[in-house]
Amino acid sequence: MNIGALEEHYKLELAPLYESDEAKTLFSLAAEQVLALSPNKLMMQKYADVSFINMQKFLSILNDLQIGKPIQHILEEAHFYGLVFKVNEHVLIPRPETEELVEWIISVCSIQFALNSFESPKKLSVLDIGTGSGCIPITLKKHLSNTRVATLDVSADAIAVAKQNARQIGVDINFINADILTFQSEEKFDIIVSNPPYIRDLEKNEMHNNVLLHEPHLALFVSDENPLIFYKAIAEFAKTNLKPNGQLFFEINEYLGKETVEMLDGKGFKNIELRKDMQGKDRMVRAGV
Repeated sequence: MNIGALEEHYKLELAPLYESDEAKTLFSLAAEQVLALSPNKLMMQKYADVSFINMQKFLSILNDLQIGKPIQHILEEAHFYGLVFKVNEHVLIPRPETEELVEWIISVCSIQFALNSFESPKKLSVLDIGTGSGCIPITLKKHLSNTRVATLDVSADAIAVAKQNARQIGVDINFINADILTFQSEEKFDIIVSNPPYIRDLEKNEMHNNVLLHEPHLALFVSDENPLIFYKAIAEFAKTNLKPNGQLFFEINEYLGKETVEMLDGKGFKNIELRKDMQGKDRMVRAGV
């Protein structure tokens, strides 16, 4: 079987779960790992035959896809902001909207660095809460090298994955295994950022089974009765642990933008900004002390 025929086989077999374009993307990701072919090279070699050994690899990936396993978990990697992160069942798969949050923080910090160049130079300090794969803190450290970055997660399994990613990408991060609902620290930070659990139980029926069955619920869901539980705790922590003129960044539930802004306003934060993602959904908030 050649590459083009195998791609059509993927589309046919995955039709009950994925649209044709999605299945094509999944095949492209599989081919990138199995054949080391970029999407452009894949198109140029569609008539090339697939060896028996590689065919078995493709079919194994297809079998996992058919039971709803995410391609990132099958390949054990995910791309985020130009970097490759190891992922598994203990961490969320990084999402494009989180890349937008990181881009916002990098932009803000870059301006702050420029302002600092006219004064006495100093390192900005960043705390990420809920590290998961480490995609937020590691990317920030990679692109803002003159920054001290710490990150916290309640899951020791998630921290193990994030530490591996930090070593692989070559950045120095301070990892803290703790629960933000009870965590206390005297350290002060210029930036605190978090993408905490925010999906209400009532929203589960909107989610794809490959998320519900394969990604950690600890990092996803909150009760319908108290959906902002982590945002409130992090906001209280930030009021005490942000430096003067420090800033708090959140990724948020698209349905709870107004409520999140009102909560931050009620706690005395200033210059609160609600920002939409590329899909036009309320997705990010910035607030100052």
